[in-house]
Amino acid sequence: MESGKKYAVNEIFLSLQGEGFWTGTPMVFLRFSGCNLRCPFCDTDFTSFTLLTGEEILLKIKETAPEGCRRICITGGEPSLQLDSPLTDLLHGEGFILHIETNGTHPLPEGIDWVTLSPKSDFVPSAEVVIGSCDELKVVYTGQDFRKWESFPAINYFLQPCSCSNTGEVVKMILENPKWRLSLQTHKYIGIA
Repeated sequence: MESGKKYAVNEIFLSLQGEGFWTGTPMVFLRFSGCNLRCPFCDTDFTSFTLLTGEEILLKIKETAPEGCRRICITGGEPSLQLDSPLTDLLHGEGFILHIETNGTHPLPEGIDWVTLSPKSDFVPSAEVVIGSCDELKVVYTGQDFRKWESFPAINYFLQPCSCSNTGEVVKMILENPKWRLSLQTHKYIGIA
């Protein structure tokens, strides 16, 4: 049912997941515009967006997703500022599997199938995490004490070089802390979106 609510969408596109557990998996990316934080390494243009209803988002996703591609990565910006139950219900109703990449500073609607938490409190001290668990914890490493996150309830723990710049240092940290796995921004290495 058309609700009339509009979401600020930066872009909708098909690509491979470039980071974390699902690296290499085809997904449709639904990138919302806007964020409550301003991290120094952010690579998203928040000034560009189109206002779309949930039904318009669904139509664009269906036009973008090849047959058999049922995963949607909801990202941003910070997608929890806009994502709500009516949109997740609409997308689930069409058989899509929903992933979200969030900084964790806002509650998430029920029913997200895979939650990737990338906490940013090391870069923005006021960025307090309010979600209680995740499937995947992904820390962007710039030299901070990432081990403080080892007690956070997650299934998978990833350490990621910042903008592909300190990979050797991250590898060293993981070898010394084997609870963690390496996440690379493979999409940047191979030149895809």
